[in-house]
Amino acid sequence: MTAVAPQALRRIGILEMASPDADRLGHWDIFKRALRELGHVEGQDIAFEFRWAEGRPERVASAAASLVRANVDVIVTAGTPAAAAAIRATADIAIIMATGVALGTQLTGGAHKTHDNVTGISDLPPGLSARRIQLLREALGRGAPLAILADRTNPSSPLAVRETHEAARALGNEVRDYWLEGPDQLNVSLLAMKNGGIGGFVIAPGAMFFAIRRELASLARELRLASMAVRREYAEAGCLMAYGAPLRENYRRAAIYVSRVLNGTKPADLAVDEPTEFEFIVNLTTAKAIGLAVPQSLLAAAEIIEL
Repeated sequence: MTAVAPQALRRIGILEMASPDADRLGHWDIFKRALRELGHVEGQDIAFEFRWAEGRPERVASAAASLVRANVDVIVTAGTPAAAAAIRATADIAIIMATGVALGTQLTGGAHKTHDNVTGISDLPPGLSARRIQLLREALGRGAPLAILADRTNPSSPLAVRETHEAARALGNEVRDYWLEGPDQLNVSLLAMKNGGIGGFVIAPGAMFFAIRRELASLARELRLASMAVRREYAEAGCLMAYGAPLRENYRRAAIYVSRVLNGTKPADLAVDEPTEFEFIVNLTTAKAIGLAVPQSLLAAAEIIEL
């Protein structure tokens, strides 16, 4: 009797801009469960190769190159710098964006992709940055000086900064920019905000900030700066507020993209998707710690947490 050759494992590369903390690992567990529900079982027909940049922009290019050398079948990226690094590393391996890529960057030209091997979920659609600065202004009052904290290495940051400025001008406010090139500059930037009379700041989308969200939230609370973030996880870490799409849904949907690619669909035939569900969270413990009485109109519209 002729032996049946075992099925070759398809290897899924995970390129993560953030760190392997409990929250991020939990999101990848959602991704793995979704793949199982779609008929892909780790150790039977698929295997995973993880590469973590630990929130350090200088590490992501070598991590992407490592996955390409490993000859994975598909790369799933988390964070805009990860997507950019994967695109620079390969034009042949399918790239599925799970988080953080804004439509309108060089990664995706609006609804029309500019790279045939790239697709996925853009969870930073136009309008979110404007909504965040509006909510922060409502929390602090009309005259409060506002700022935006942005990652200079992230391709989506200029879009978020521009939209924030445009929204603030329409409201009669001015916003100051504070740019970081790495996590080591966080303390200097937030101290500069405090010394500059800033009352509150928006955190631009970025996996680097997600990786250091606890340090960021703790320092902002210590300096009595009101912080508006892009994810629930930031508010749970101690930031004052967060407004954005639930991350867990991104990972479930990314698994659908991966399954379709493994089953033969070309990335070019899969449209870049956007979220339709958003959540607004207020951390009441942080509000009390920084001496802020959040208006009832905001509290009524928010999910309240006390952490």
